[in-house]
Amino acid sequence: MGTESTPGPRPVRVVRKMGAPVDEVWAVISTPGHLEAVHPFCERNPVSSWPGTGSIDEVRYRSGWIYRRTFTNWIDGVGYDLDIGAEGEPSSHVSWRITPSGDNDCQLAISVWPRPLTEVPVLRSLLRLFVVGPMMRRYLRSVTEGVHWFVTTGEPVTANQFGSH
Repeated sequence: MGTESTPGPRPVRVVRKMGAPVDEVWAVISTPGHLEAVHPFCERNPVSSWPGTGSIDEVRYRSGWIYRRTFTNWIDGVGYDLDIGAEGEPSSHVSWRITPSGDNDCQLAISVWPRPLTEVPVLRSLLRLFVVGPMMRRYLRSVTEGVHWFVTTGEPVTANQFGSH
């Protein structure tokens, strides 16, 4: 198992019961380009390198934003860690983890350590508490709901299927 290195204070974290065994959820989230099937805000998910530590892909959002994901840790059957950000901007750190919760069930947790929006400590804390945290939790709930949807129905999610962001 790989070692984990996580930056900064507590992450913004969402956990979703999947209603499927670990291996089924892992098969989905470890497939190259999987975000096109599970991410309601992702239009395309082109892959440069896959799988494992060092993997690289892009999230091309429906909004036009393009973020690059660089995978820094890969644990087969369990999850991965990655850095994500737009070209020339600081990145955020993200951790995806699957935890068994029975023979045919598991939980998917996505934790994000958002990039700082300001260097002013008090303002940074207030932004995280009142703006970034709530927005990020809504976003992560949509993504984890998308994984659940795809794993249990086999159908790709549609744009903004679980609400807009």
